[in-house]
This record gives sequence, structure tokens and C-alpha cells, in this order.
Amino acid sequence: MGHFSPGVRLGVDVGKVRVGVAVCDPDAILATPLVTLARDLTTDDEVVPSDIAELARLVELHRSVEVVVGLPVNLAGVHGPAAIHTKTYAARLADVIAPVPVTFTDERMSTVVATRRLSERGVRGKRQRAVVDQAAAVEILQSWLDAQRRRTR
Repeated sequence: MGHFSPGVRLGVDVGKVRVGVAVCDPDAILATPLVTLARDLTTDDEVVPSDIAELARLVELHRSVEVVVGLPVNLAGVHGPAAIHTKTYAARLADVIAPVPVTFTDERMSTVVATRRLSERGVRGKRQRAVVDQAAAVEILQSWLDAQRRRTR
């Protein structure tokens, strides 16, 4: 691992319906919510899905040096169908944004934690669903950033 370099990262929470996106500052310290994208479930290999195209645009816009994708791991630690789905998505994204790397991080608890935190703040229903994906992306990116910093102290 060696030295952890600063730079803007995007955190991505891939859902079946929505994609939550978070961004961190250039010093790679704090993750903040960015946007929730609707999944474009087009199956045409010739067409880049609109959500992936939008992620690519955000990578450019924020001059992101890396994209961190939360990989859903069930509590037994086995990569199930959701993880395979996420890996397929990330591979497609990696093709589009190359040479910017896509990195996986274990998001075993992120959505759960994010949802609970929002519920505690009294955010429920439709509004909660709109922001919970971003909140999950924040959790994914923040825990990854914290882990990198711990590693290089």
C-alpha cells in the first residue's frame, strides 16, 4: 500500500433501482453526499447506460482519481448474487472511465448503518429512500478513506 495519495474519490452504492454517489475533498478526508442516479437497465452492449455515463461525467467534473464501489457481502462473508451484480456494474464502469481505477470495499453494514442514522433523524418514506442511497455511498467512501489513513499512519 505504501503512501496514501490525496485526491478526490467518488464513492458508489450500487442498487438495483438507484445508484448513490458520494464525493470526498481533494485531501481525501471527508466524504459528502453528491447525487442519486436512477439505474439505466438497458441491456444493449453497444450503448453505455445513462447512469454509468453520468458517473463518468462526474469523475471528469470532480477530477476524481479513483472510484470506490461498495461490494455487498452477506454476513457470512460470501459474495452472493448482489456482489456479482455489483462486480458486473463496476467492470462496465471501469471500461468507461479507464484509466481511472475502480476499487472495491466491503459494504457489509453501510446501508444498514445509513438507513438507521436517517431513521434516527426522523427521515422516513420517499424522502428517506431518495437520500439513503447517497448516505450509504458516504458510509462506503468514508470507511474506506478512514481505513487508508489508518494504514499509512
